Amino acid sequence: MISPGKGFSGVSVFRLADGELKNRKDVVAVEEPLEIRIEYVVDGVLKRAPISITMRTPGEDFELAVGFLHGEGIIQDRGDVRQVSYCQGGEPQTYNIVLVKLASKVAFDPEVLARNFYTTSSCGVCGKASLEAIDLTGCEKIADIGLEVSSAVLKSLPGILREKQGLFERTGGIHAAGLFSQSGECISIQEDVGRHNAVDKVVGEAFLKSMIPLDRHILIVSGRTSFDIMQKALVARVSIVAAVGAPSSLAVDLAEKFGMTLLGFTRADGFNVYAGSRRIVG
Repeated sequence: MISPGKGFSGVSVFRLADGELKNRKDVVAVEEPLEIRIEYVVDGVLKRAPISITMRTPGEDFELAVGFLHGEGIIQDRGDVRQVSYCQGGEPQTYNIVLVKLASKVAFDPEVLARNFYTTSSCGVCGKASLEAIDLTGCEKIADIGLEVSSAVLKSLPGILREKQGLFERTGGIHAAGLFSQSGECISIQEDVGRHNAVDKVVGEAFLKSMIPLDRHILIVSGRTSFDIMQKALVARVSIVAAVGAPSSLAVDLAEKFGMTLLGFTRADGFNVYAGSRRIVG
């Protein structure tokens, strides 16, 4: 186990060069489990419950935990969280367990969680089989607030994201998510072996800074755009989601249904618009 904030680890490898295997030093992205627990009050009784285990790159664990809980609808605003900390008191994996203490006003019923909150670093296992399942969470369509973003700003985002990917530069094996303003100002860049974790870290950071809803912001991800990433963006009320890679069919369906703008194959020379072209100008 490594301490939080260090997302890479040194390894010894053999590299084939000029027909010969040669020993050399290298670094790889760290992947470790993170258990998210919550502390809540029911009828005046203080209780704790494990909510999720996710494989992640250590660093910004508090943001990851809060972002995940927000995406699942367990917390709505900054006032719902009293404290976030690593578990203490002799825990064998201190830095791999995060405890989120909910405010007493938060009504949490563990029986409502009928599915298993287990996710992997490769893809989020959200457990929602259809768009109708999102309707049950109370998510509404993203309001048309007159947001417009120039194509020049959108084309610049992948380059900025790549420049700020410190762990990718070291390891070549990590995803990133970035939050940008309408004018292209970089608000936050987060990295993780799981692209959905990187999104949770970005959203969690914004949540802890009381920035949500993010309806005047742009979220960009380094890889493809899947259903679960769009779901997290929707709950955070992100109007525009851009990706360096391709979207899935369900991601496109979600964007269309809930009035989001979705871009794919975003590059310096252009991009595809899969939904919500009205927000793009120039």
